[in-house]
Amino acid sequence: MAIAHNMTASAARSDAPSFFAGLRARVVKYRTYRNTLTEMSELSDRELADLGLHRSMLKGLAYRAVYGK
Repeated sequence: MAIAHNMTASAARSDAPSFFAGLRARVVKYRTYRNTLTEMSELSDRELADLGLHRSMLKGLAYRAVYGK
């Protein structure tokens, strides 16, 4: 039983770097989404209209720009 426990613990340690790398990537993407949304929200209604956009479209546009979905 001790051998199985030790093997499991070492396997968990080897997965830790990939877990944290994935977590960091998600945080970076979320920050990019928030920054994109903030920048677009600072545009006036007139500027948005010139671009053919409405304020209600901003969340979806920012999401697609960052996540591509």
